[in-house]
Amino acid sequence: MSNKDIINYLGSDWDRTLALIRDQLHSDVGLLEQTNRQILSNTGKMLRPMVALLMARAVGTPTGDSICFAAASELLHNATLIHDDVADGSAERRGQPTVSALLGAGTAVLLGDYWLARAVDLVVDTAHRDAVIRKFAKTLTDLAEGEMLQLEKASACDTTEADYLRIIHCKTASLFCVAAETAAVSVDAGPEQTAAALAYGSALGIAFQIKDDILDYAGTDSLGKPVGQDLLEQKITLPLLGALQGSPREAEIRAMVRDIPSHPEYCGQVRRFVTERDGVGFAARRLSEWVERAVRALDVFPDSPAREYLAGIARYNEWRQV
Repeated sequence: MSNKDIINYLGSDWDRTLALIRDQLHSDVGLLEQTNRQILSNTGKMLRPMVALLMARAVGTPTGDSICFAAASELLHNATLIHDDVADGSAERRGQPTVSALLGAGTAVLLGDYWLARAVDLVVDTAHRDAVIRKFAKTLTDLAEGEMLQLEKASACDTTEADYLRIIHCKTASLFCVAAETAAVSVDAGPEQTAAALAYGSALGIAFQIKDDILDYAGTDSLGKPVGQDLLEQKITLPLLGALQGSPREAEIRAMVRDIPSHPEYCGQVRRFVTERDGVGFAARRLSEWVERAVRALDVFPDSPAREYLAGIARYNEWRQV
């Protein structure tokens, strides 16, 4: 299974979604139009609209609303990335300078707001708007709460596994949730299938972020941000949480993470600790559990290529290196 296989399967639905995203972002303000085009040329895998369109097909036949919700999920996702780069002070994303690095934090915030507004505009102009508007609103709430909780925990360096799961649900899984759930709504799915779509999106998103956090310790810079960036930002993620379990050095290691801004050399020591305690192996086992949850959530849907592709996207997280 490859992205190309899925895109070929989605056919005109995929083309319509891409065209809608481009049209929705068009502006006669030159700087805005130019910057939007640059972002669209480097958007990554576009997993969220892909999941949305596949979910619509797994349940029924995609509608115009399916296309709108798929496009909105991608616009919302990129709005959060633009804002996150400002909050994190990131200079690069996917190997390219961030908007905030090129144009400044203020301009980046305005651009993120523009993408967010265009996403909302797509949602409100649909037949299913009353059923989905609160779902998109909840996602926005989750995103903000997740970012604030992550900042709070990075400062205190007291993150637990429960804290971590809440943060990654809010910051990552919530976007997969809204993509999958609103896709089911767009084709008038029943309560059982809508709940299953939500469960799939949640488990997929958590698995996706766990894999990203594993790659921050065991991957390469091809992930789209420098390896080890999480530690530099004092983020305690699952590989480190796994290494800390049962360790007599827990207080010492947490104190080192807290002091990384003034002692960046501690990053190497903490990474060695994670390696010695097989924190990556711990996180990989948790990852497998969430992948299986995502696949099991699809059991309520009839057999179809769409269902198989959704299962394949979930399993892809176990072996991807980017």
